[in-house]
Amino acid sequence: MPLNRRHFLMGAASAAFAATKPAQTPNILLIVADDLASWMLGCYGNQEIHTPNIDTLARSGMRFINSFCCSPICSPSRATLLTGRLPQQHGIEDFLTPQPIAHPPQGQADAPASFANEVMLSDILSARGYNCGHVGKWHMGHDEQPGHGLQYTYTMSGGSRSYRDPEMFLNGKSVQEQGYLTDLMTKRSCDFLDQQTANKPFFLTTAYLNPHTPYEGHPQKYYDMYSKTIFDTFGWERAAPNALREKNMLTDIVGNIRKCAASTTALDDQIPVLLRKLRERNLLDNTIVVFTGDNGYLLGRHGLWSKGLASDPINMYEEVMGVPMLWSWPGHIPAEASRPDLISFYDFLPTICDITGSALPAGRNLTGRSYAALAQNQPLPKKQPWKQTVFGHFRNTEMVRNTRYKLVLRNGGAGPNELWDMANDPREKTNQYENARFITIRDQLHKELDGWKKRVAS
Repeated sequence: MPLNRRHFLMGAASAAFAATKPAQTPNILLIVADDLASWMLGCYGNQEIHTPNIDTLARSGMRFINSFCCSPICSPSRATLLTGRLPQQHGIEDFLTPQPIAHPPQGQADAPASFANEVMLSDILSARGYNCGHVGKWHMGHDEQPGHGLQYTYTMSGGSRSYRDPEMFLNGKSVQEQGYLTDLMTKRSCDFLDQQTANKPFFLTTAYLNPHTPYEGHPQKYYDMYSKTIFDTFGWERAAPNALREKNMLTDIVGNIRKCAASTTALDDQIPVLLRKLRERNLLDNTIVVFTGDNGYLLGRHGLWSKGLASDPINMYEEVMGVPMLWSWPGHIPAEASRPDLISFYDFLPTICDITGSALPAGRNLTGRSYAALAQNQPLPKKQPWKQTVFGHFRNTEMVRNTRYKLVLRNGGAGPNELWDMANDPREKTNQYENARFITIRDQLHKELDGWKKRVAS
């Protein structure tokens, strides 16, 4: 979008104001969607899924163009977002389920006992005097009563998959609800916001299930919106030979995309309700609103349906690693701004600690960096340039990606491995791993990935 003079002056004024510390410690509202890729949103270029409210939120602040999760699966991804630690550090390396599958490995029976000792963002901010709440999906163990400095919780069972009349846990007590799950989560979030005042900061995570399966149970009006949409710009393909457990989704690709789109738009309609509540409580101006998704999703691209476990071997395609990251903070983050810098989920905790003046947890061997200056569109110190490299880990599969290339190694390098030229092959169709022309690049990325693994070994 062209930057006219008015927007330029607004952006310059916001950036200048952001250079000074806020008069009050900022509140934080973190909105997390489940299985929502950046490519599925209008503000990231999608032409057929309607997300006008998320798009408006993006225009109100900073949109990170190249934001990545660390693991293309929910439980480890959420744990990394909230601890700043990697799956091989915090110990949740797959989605939690009472019935994991052995061959190929899918799912993890429970979080390790050591996870209770992880320092989460809510622990840090609670110790700083924040009121901390978590509404919605937790899925990191002890769903009914997560702990970790949370004074208010409204959570669903980790294995729950119902959008209608769900059983929920309100501050640890079971409640049988009536109605649409997504609306119920918004209502409980608003209940928490109604308890907040300007003299004490809050940190609230609202973690929606949308647009995760099942695709039934959403209000009919959202299905009706897409009844004739053909999704001819999606780039979906017929089922791949290595697709796992998802043939039923891939037999009616357009029909299932319609349902997923309906769930996504239902999520989109929750955003103005939350923002309106912040405005009613005179909290909006001092609240950082962050919107993201826990991992991406394929929706038929590469002939696969879901995410990293959609195939055997595990995939780390851009569609499953790329997630939205939108920041809005009136007067501190310039409107209609975007950044191309590569950032990861493991950078989120250091960034929030930086902005709130909170010390990083000791002895955690964090790999992330604060991108607070990037979020506020401030210049970085010349001696501390932003390293344009991100890493990924999911069970036996690891990734290193820079602005041009992506290396994916499996089974400690034994393979099968991939090297993608993202500039010339953004849809990852031609594997260059064995191409002699790319040996120098491949070996350099190998070296970077090995160095990263050594740094984060504890």
